[in-house]
Amino acid sequence: MAKYIFVTGGVTSSLGKGIIAASLAKLLQARGLSVTIQKFDPYLNVDPGTLNPYEHGECYVTDDGAETDLDLGHYERFLNTPTSQANNVTTGRIYQSIIERERAGDYLGKTVQVVPHVTDEIKRRVQLLGQTPQYDIIITELGGTVGDIESLPYLEALRQLRWELGTDNCLVLHLTLIPYLKAAGELKTKPTQHSVKELLNTGIQPDILVCRTEEHPLSMDIRRKLALFCNVEVSSVIEAMNAETIYDVPLLMLKERLDAVVISKLRLPDRREPDLRKWKEFLGKFKNPLNEVRIGLVGKYNELQDAYKSIYEAFVHAGAVNECRVRVVPIHSEKLENLKPEEIGKLLSNYNGLLVAPGFGERGIEGKYEAIRYCRENDMPFFGICLGMQSAVVEFTRNVVGLPDAASTEVNPNTLHPVIDLMADQKLITTKGGTMRLGSYDCKIKKTSKAFDAYKKQSIQERHRHRWEFNNKYLEQIEAAGMLATGFNPDSGLVEIVEIPKHKWFVGVQFHPELKSTVENPHPLFVDFVKACLK
Repeated sequence: MAKYIFVTGGVTSSLGKGIIAASLAKLLQARGLSVTIQKFDPYLNVDPGTLNPYEHGECYVTDDGAETDLDLGHYERFLNTPTSQANNVTTGRIYQSIIERERAGDYLGKTVQVVPHVTDEIKRRVQLLGQTPQYDIIITELGGTVGDIESLPYLEALRQLRWELGTDNCLVLHLTLIPYLKAAGELKTKPTQHSVKELLNTGIQPDILVCRTEEHPLSMDIRRKLALFCNVEVSSVIEAMNAETIYDVPLLMLKERLDAVVISKLRLPDRREPDLRKWKEFLGKFKNPLNEVRIGLVGKYNELQDAYKSIYEAFVHAGAVNECRVRVVPIHSEKLENLKPEEIGKLLSNYNGLLVAPGFGERGIEGKYEAIRYCRENDMPFFGICLGMQSAVVEFTRNVVGLPDAASTEVNPNTLHPVIDLMADQKLITTKGGTMRLGSYDCKIKKTSKAFDAYKKQSIQERHRHRWEFNNKYLEQIEAAGMLATGFNPDSGLVEIVEIPKHKWFVGVQFHPELKSTVENPHPLFVDFVKACLK
């Protein structure tokens, strides 16, 4: 039987529940336990797929095509294991399921209520992953902050689960803030005390407190005070200070013995000490680089770094492999639209390479074309992802093939040369949520290509999230001019990868390689791109 750990948050949002959950999972995994993490989000959207990146950061996509919260990216990067549809549930999905069953008459005329119907559905979803012997421990992160109205059904479901499963099989880790008041010159425990009391009002006693502090460590006196007034053991008060990088957090939690406390409370048999040799090797290379490269990230959501979270992290992984520090500098594509060619050249010449980011819509698209043109004409390493790849095809067709009207029908539905067009199976779709080409698909790579040099194999699987595609009607014309399609989906014939062989490193991919980059398995395309930028 799997054992359950629930991670709740108090005082304020953005304390890092996802990183704490992933770090604990990493320590338990390093002890030889099989662990997975799931995220329950209290908003009414069915999934984050239709949310603006400014609203919620990037939308992370799993192998089975689930559009999920970006915290699942942290889970995969830390644990090096894939997540699925079952690992992310929203209130919208819970209510959608209940309403569909009510309409079908499954409740036999009963009055459908938050208790027991909503709480029962939450409990069912929490335990889905535990119905197979695959996992020893399931960590569930509850989104939001204790005290939020929308979180109440989840907390009631958690209260019931603790009673049903028993304290040996279920524990609650509560993440709170210990602020430092400069005027008083001391850390204050009162916000945490109030947060725990709020949790107690729902009938839940936390087993472990993880206390976020920015610069000042918790003294033993403060730990005793927290233990006394929050009704936990002193050894269960865990300090979580600001870290230089999120990848330090597992080691900081190891130092605080968080994993040992969890194993003791869940009465798990003694396990070996965590084997973190690969993790420490990665951190050593990451923190002691021999070189440095500057890579421009051309996008239109640059005001919020979380909008491109997986790309930033993939560069961290690739940089460590190449023993170099990758400085990713955001470049707003709309800004490039207002510059003269010589001004664009002066700006972009400061970088060792450019990545043109994925996205949707026409805003800033001309700026992306200008950035790609600069890379192509100046032999600067270029990496295009999804819309970045499509933009590279449009720019090449306009300025090399000689079709100045070439465009994507997403940007110009009336173009005479739709080199990027809506996929055939997308043309009749009218709803937005969960209807794109989503999830993992096969790709066959030509041996004489930069992609093959990176992957070292011809058959790969990568994750997708798009509606528009390379229009194969223009393939022969574009290849004759010097841009080659080097990767295809074997079933549909869709172009997955384009390259310019005569260029130092010019690769565009329709899929999202950043979503499969992890600490222990950095993505080969990012590794090869950074290597090209180093040269």
